[in-house]
Parts: sequence; structure tokens; C-alpha cells
Amino acid sequence: MSAAALPASVDAMLELLSSRGYLAERSLATVTYLSLRMGRPLFLEGEAGVGKTEIAKVLSAALGRKLIRLQCYEGLDVASAVYEWNSAAQMIAIRLAEAGGEVDRDQLSSDIFADRYLIKRPLLQALEPDVAGAPVLLIDELDRADEAFEAYLLEILSDFQVTIPEFGTVKAPHPPIVIITSNRTREIHDALKRRCLYHWVDYPSAERELAIVKTRLPGISQRLSQQIVRFVQALRSQDFYKSPGVAETLDWATALTELDARSLNAEVVGDTLGALLKYQDDIARMQGDALQKVIKDATSET
Repeated sequence: MSAAALPASVDAMLELLSSRGYLAERSLATVTYLSLRMGRPLFLEGEAGVGKTEIAKVLSAALGRKLIRLQCYEGLDVASAVYEWNSAAQMIAIRLAEAGGEVDRDQLSSDIFADRYLIKRPLLQALEPDVAGAPVLLIDELDRADEAFEAYLLEILSDFQVTIPEFGTVKAPHPPIVIITSNRTREIHDALKRRCLYHWVDYPSAERELAIVKTRLPGISQRLSQQIVRFVQALRSQDFYKSPGVAETLDWATALTELDARSLNAEVVGDTLGALLKYQDDIARMQGDALQKVIKDATSET
């Protein structure tokens, strides 16, 4: 896989994203372009399912760069995210050295903390040179990780380096393209945000969402795609625990085409509502008259 040149303008960035089926607003394309040109991490915040993670995948594919993903979770630590030593292999090396007779302890200590015993996790992998160019590093759902892990990221995002006490400092020859996402289940510390360019990824307008559906599902009818988008847009105005994102819109559209649906009706919508709403309380609210009203508005030709 050969690396492509970075886009030379915001328009080129829009074209690059759309070539991979990602229909971004100009503001998102602008901040992504600036992130690449300035070598700054891009911090994307927004509701789940609006396309934050997808932009890293698209950049990786379009630019011909390796994608390295760190999925964050509560309790994520250095051993899982950055590195750890292969202690089993180190112990074998120590036993073999001792069995061989006279041991130079200083030399042995140096040997067992060599690169070959280092297990490299995503953040350290992203700092390694690559013939295809610096990789795309996706730090996904950072808000799920603990605040202590945020603090550890500061060195990486500031200097693109990691300090390993027994080994030394590993510095990237070329900074990776860093995309950080957050669903805003908690606030991310200002110190980390200051090292990034920031953008809030909102739900798309009806016009843009319709274009996304038709791009991703080219075989879908104009009538059904319009009804789907109207229905989903109406749901987002409701006070649900979790409103459907673009990912859910595409899942639902795919489900309806698999069922050969030609138009929305109470039966087909009721049977497939789980593709849109992921909480039973939300599904229970969208029943009876409430469901009929949204269907009627969505299928209206006016």
C-alpha cells in the first residue's frame, strides 16, 4: 500500500473524504485539513454514531496509511495501551544465562531490557517508522478511560514520544495522524484539549443524511430513503435516552432493503425499530399513536 500525498486544500480534503463515501460538512473537512497540515491531533466530540470513528478509517484508506486503533475503556493502563515487558521471555533469558556459568549482571540487565523483549501496544506502535508514511492513530472513546490515562497521553500528544524507564525515550521520526474521539459521557481535561484541534460532530441535516444514505446504499429507492430520513430526523427531536445516529440510520435502511420494503408502515417499522433505538424504554415510548404520527409525517408527500 503506497501512501498518497496530503490534500493541498480544503476542497481537496472534501473530495478525498467523499471519494471514500464520507460526506463531511465543510467545517469538519476544514479542521481535518488543518490537523494534517499543522501536525496537530484532531479531537472529535459528539453523540455516538455520527461518524467520528469513521473519519479515521477513511483517512487511513484514502491516504494509504496504516490504521492503529486504541479502544479506550475504564481501567485502561500503560501495559494495555503503550507497552509491557515480556516477563516470561526475560525469565528464560535469565535462567539460561545463569545456567551458562559466570553472569555479568550489568550486561544481563541491559540484555533483558532490549527491544526484542518489549511488547509494543498501539500507542508505541504508532511512533514507529513506516515505509508507507506515519500511521493514523485512532484513540477511540477517550471519555471511557480514566483521567489518569489522559495525563499519560500529554507527553505523547505534545512531543510524540514515550519514555520507558528501563529502555529510554522512543520518539516518532514523523508524527502520526492522531484522531481522538469522545462521546462526551464525561468532560475531557483542558490540558489535553489544548494540544488538539477541536470539532463537534453534530447530527447531519436531512439533506446531508439523505445524500449519505443514497451514497452508502445506491440501490435504495428515492421514496424509501426520503421516508427513512424524515422518520429518523423526527426521532431525534424526541426526548430519548439515546437518539439514533447516522450509523443507526444506515443499519435501518439496510434492514428495510433486505426486507424488500417499499414504504414505511406500522408493521415494518415496529418489527425493525431495534435497528434504530437501542434501549427498551425508548422503544416502548415509540408505540401506538406516537409511532403512527411519526410514520404519517414521514410518509407524507408534502
